[in-house]
Amino acid sequence: VSLKSDGTVWAWGYNGYGELGDGTYTDSSTPVQVYGLSGVTAIAAGAYHTVSLKSDGTVWAWGYNGYGELGDGTYTDSSTPVQVYGLSGVTAIAAGAYHTVSLKSDGTVWAWGYNGGGQLGDGTTTDRYTPVQVSGLNLGSTTITTPTPSPSATPSPTPPSSKGKIYGYVRDTHVHVINEEGYSPRLSILGDQTKYSASTAADDTGYYEFSD
Repeated sequence: VSLKSDGTVWAWGYNGYGELGDGTYTDSSTPVQVYGLSGVTAIAAGAYHTVSLKSDGTVWAWGYNGYGELGDGTYTDSSTPVQVYGLSGVTAIAAGAYHTVSLKSDGTVWAWGYNGGGQLGDGTTTDRYTPVQVSGLNLGSTTITTPTPSPSATPSPTPPSSKGKIYGYVRDTHVHVINEEGYSPRLSILGDQTKYSASTAADDTGYYEFSD
């Protein structure tokens, strides 16, 4: 998927779940324009869904929706963009394989979709088809990222955590959250490194507690 300088979005490839967003379920070997979408400032792609951020702070998504990753209040796939329910003031977006994450201008983080391993950070393992706020997280962040999933990606466990703590390592002012196997970054949150404290030094792995 690609974002052009004019704010339009173009996609190509497999389209079995409508992830090209052109109103069809037909694969395409050349770029097709995502239907009815303009004023886009950022895009992110999951395993079978795509999400976009518009200049007005709203979020739109299309493709596979089996876990609610489109955030529109349904579990219905969509071949055209649908607006994520009740979400505004968004400044950044990221997509995991089957879940989606957004950062609002007030520094809060909201997520929706697959939650079998606690990916949404709301203290449950219940999938959500509308955004829920990540519990206890407000770091004044400016960027959120998730790993780029492969087409064959499947839901997997997320890192051990507790309220007010992140398990991972600090590098270049990022706190990188890693999965329970301890080797693959799951989420990075960019902010002021002084907001984190831990018994381990920077670049070491441990539970990093964020302050108010």
